[in-house]
Amino acid sequence: MAALSRGGRRRTLRVLLAAPVLVAGAAVSTRRVRAAGEGSIRRIDVARFSALAPGDTLPAEWKHQRLPSVERPNVFSLTTDGGATVLRVQSHRSASTLVVRSEVDPNVTPLLRWRWWVANAVAGSDLRRKAGDDYAARLYVLFDLPAERLSVGDRLRIAAARLLHGEELPAAALCYVWGTAQAAGESAWNAYTDRVRMIVVDSGDGHAQQWRSITRDVTADFRAAFGAPVPRIFAIALAADTDNTGERSEARFGDVWFESHG
Repeated sequence: MAALSRGGRRRTLRVLLAAPVLVAGAAVSTRRVRAAGEGSIRRIDVARFSALAPGDTLPAEWKHQRLPSVERPNVFSLTTDGGATVLRVQSHRSASTLVVRSEVDPNVTPLLRWRWWVANAVAGSDLRRKAGDDYAARLYVLFDLPAERLSVGDRLRIAAARLLHGEELPAAALCYVWGTAQAAGESAWNAYTDRVRMIVVDSGDGHAQQWRSITRDVTADFRAAFGAPVPRIFAIALAADTDNTGERSEARFGDVWFESHG
């Protein structure tokens, strides 16, 4: 990664903070594994919103991560949709994430499954532009990448950021987004850092206000972005953001889980 200006460093940290950050020493817990018997599909529940009631307080293991450089955070709540409880994310000139620690071996359970819905795509969303780094919905997968797989420069930058901010920044992350300028299936490095691979899963308003069921093989996506072997996952984060474009959006997420191949 090329050297960054002071402003670029702040923005790179903001990108990381907006997704894969867990505060050091924070009280986070790991979801228990719900696994079928030998020879059956193995499943790890990360977020079972459907088991909660609308209006309930979010589970204690979920941490709302606000960004010091963004004045307005998103609003996260539990609501009902189609008879099931889902997570609602309201974003208006704002950005923040909901993070949960969930230790997963993607080599055992590589399939990430979730449902999401957006009221509208963010018109100004564009992977190619820093000013377009806003999305109607985001889902991050955070990997515990060993230090020896990083360049000396990346190690120094990440170590400095962790020391400066007292936060645990990830060494590698996948970010699945509902974009606009790029078609579904396109991918690129984040406009501010090559430690986050952006993957467009849905795009535009063609499927807005429709529930979309998504399955991604995170091992295949990680190898395509960072190479092999694939390290363990230590957390996921759910978000939407509109602070760059000043737009308004609403996203909803159904249950999120990892699964083995059948």
